[in-house]
Amino acid sequence: MSFDLIKLRDQLAHGAHELSIVLPEAQIKKLLDYLSLLSKWNAVYNLTAVRDPEQMLTQHLLDCLAAVPALMNASRVLDVGSGGGLPGIVLAIWAQHAAPHMSIHMIDTVKKKTAFLTQVKSECDLANAQIHSGRVEQLKDEKKFDVITSRAFAEIKDFVEWSGHLLSRGGKMIALKGQPQDNELRGLPIGWQITKLERIQVPGLDAERHLVHIERTTSS
Repeated sequence: MSFDLIKLRDQLAHGAHELSIVLPEAQIKKLLDYLSLLSKWNAVYNLTAVRDPEQMLTQHLLDCLAAVPALMNASRVLDVGSGGGLPGIVLAIWAQHAAPHMSIHMIDTVKKKTAFLTQVKSECDLANAQIHSGRVEQLKDEKKFDVITSRAFAEIKDFVEWSGHLLSRGGKMIALKGQPQDNELRGLPIGWQITKLERIQVPGLDAERHLVHIERTTSS
């Protein structure tokens, strides 16, 4: 797949500006390097159904950057079912400059995907990223996470049930969704509540996108 780097660079910079996100040239270059790696590995490992670089930039990079404002105050983030690194890798590249205190962890059960994430971490020099292979239900981390997120991973109920044990006291879970269905929003496990349904606008994407904010109830 050929890349028009100048066009993609301008598209990425313009989209970030629309989102009011500051992206230094070093971060723009790393995001484009990541896009190139995603396209290259995708030819063999089928990491995403999107093939066109411009569509990948809009539907993946800008889509994840649109969620950054909801995550930017976190110190430890877990991306569940990270797959090709969305949103974890995008967040890690942004955070290198804007939030150097932030640690981003990614977990997936598919070894070819965690192998890809490990390669991206190495080639993009992401010391703030940690890759885990396995089921999130079995992940143990004594420090816990103040934000746990996912994108196209599972229904909200399953996301909470499988990952909730890793959330720190006072932390929140944020699911990146298209248009959540009412039955999905009503089906949370006991002890959890949706505190905010936030609609976000992705530059160049004509589709509904939402962030579902979930927290423990005060009595749990």
